[in-house]
Amino acid sequence: MTKTHRPRPRALSFALHYFQMVIAMAVGMMVLYPLWLLAVAGAPESAWLHRADVDSLVMATTMVIPMAAWMRFRGHGPRPISEMSAAMYAGFVVLFPFLWVGVIDAGGLMLIGHVLMLLFMLAAMLARPGEYSGSHAHHTHAATDREPA
Repeated sequence: MTKTHRPRPRALSFALHYFQMVIAMAVGMMVLYPLWLLAVAGAPESAWLHRADVDSLVMATTMVIPMAAWMRFRGHGPRPISEMSAAMYAGFVVLFPFLWVGVIDAGGLMLIGHVLMLLFMLAAMLARPGEYSGSHAHHTHAATDREPA
């Protein structure tokens, strides 16, 4: 008896890819962010290291590192990885002016920033659905890594 391998529906592959990236991000936040907290523990509370904008960028970095590594492991090229990483930082960066003028506080920055991060990641995926809904086993990046002609 021969088993045939049916490809996953594209929507399921897309959703699984998103879920895998979120898992990688959560692992990075749980493993790497505490290292940052240990590194800055001796700094005075007034130090720039404890500013909410700096802290949010560090937290984003602790999520970007494993997410980018996972994407590379799954066969994505530099361009989609860079786009996804930028989308993750953008969730916080767009809120900085609101933080600086006092419209939101540090807690609001973290909460809204994380929500925006997930939405911006989804937008980056929707901009290149073929990149995120196909099989990752044999990715070719000729089309996605080249600049448009």
